[in-house]
Amino acid sequence: MPVFSLDPEQNDWCARLRTLAAERLRPIAEKGEPGAVNRPLIGALGELGLLERLFGTGALELCLLRESLAQGCTEAETALALQGLGAYPLVLAGTGGQRARWLPEVRAGRAVAAFALSEPGAGSDAAALALRAVPDGEGWLLTGEKRWISNAPDADFYTVFARTDTAAGNRTGTGTGTGDGAGEGTGARGVTAFLVPADRPGLTGTPIEMLSPHPIGALAFDSVPVTGDDVLGEVDHGFRVAMRTLNLFRPSVGAFAVGMAQAALDAALEHTAERRAFGGPLSQLQSVAHQIAEMATRTEAARLLVYAAATAYDTGAPDVPRRSAMAKLFATETAQYVVDAAVQLHGARALQRGHPLEHLYREVRAPRIYEGATEVQRTIIARELYGSSRGVRERGQERERGQEPERGREPERGWER
Repeated sequence: MPVFSLDPEQNDWCARLRTLAAERLRPIAEKGEPGAVNRPLIGALGELGLLERLFGTGALELCLLRESLAQGCTEAETALALQGLGAYPLVLAGTGGQRARWLPEVRAGRAVAAFALSEPGAGSDAAALALRAVPDGEGWLLTGEKRWISNAPDADFYTVFARTDTAAGNRTGTGTGTGDGAGEGTGARGVTAFLVPADRPGLTGTPIEMLSPHPIGALAFDSVPVTGDDVLGEVDHGFRVAMRTLNLFRPSVGAFAVGMAQAALDAALEHTAERRAFGGPLSQLQSVAHQIAEMATRTEAARLLVYAAATAYDTGAPDVPRRSAMAKLFATETAQYVVDAAVQLHGARALQRGHPLEHLYREVRAPRIYEGATEVQRTIIARELYGSSRGVRERGQERERGQEPERGREPERGWER
């Protein structure tokens, strides 16, 4: 892949977004109730055209959008990302009627979307879904629970993934979510995506208090009725919709992390240049200067990994799963390191409630878990590497036997592509 750099127009756009986040969106975010959906903030994102841009963009532009907003207002970044995650399955697989009903409202910031995949027993192992869609006449009844659902229980509609083929769920198989689901493992088969409005009878929810006070909760499905008109995509192939959505958004989680790392680095640079101790500014202490240099280097490396993964997605490169996993892994771990180092350089003041770094310290932990935990990303990377090397070996062996390797063939794999 060629050396990557942003063009002047992209840099200018990012600068405008950072200013917009700090001056227009942060004051609205600060007025919101912790742990609840901030509808005025989502409305502002719609009025400013950012939600419209969210759905008409490629992976790189999505990353630039999330990184820039995160530097100025993490709440605005998160609100925008959750709208995208919840509604993107509708963009991918919705019918004309479904799109006409919901997408204009989402783009305008009048309707709140949510992505309901995780369950008490199905987090990193997303293919272990237990929410059942029991046949009932011409439709189904949803029974079970979802947990750790962002925007729940305040969303207006949910993209819900349920098991319509219980036999498929009982077969041996894994599903770490590395690709578009084209080669679905047996554990992922039999899952269907449904668009479920929040006012369906039998659907209830409760909020969950988290370390960082975002809107997140649990959903209970007590024979919630759905029909064929609510299906997103094909029956029994909903896991593909989930994986295609996550493949787009996974690199941009890294972009969110890079934005937080940059905000922490900027704060540390300013503080260490101005704070005097031991007869001079902290920046003159070699240990401090070296720490700043390490923080900056890791942040830039994470940024380039994110941009490379996003560009690979936009150009249809074959190694998107590996690049996306690397980007999310390295960027989220880097952000944790940089924010922690910035807190250390600031001392006790950074632990005071309301300090920007205190806020970032609580924000930075979750991205290492959601949309594929760090350990899952390492598993994906290793499997992609070993799978790729096995394919090369097999083609070489075929040539040694005088056989022409089959073009486009990939080795069989027991996880989601």
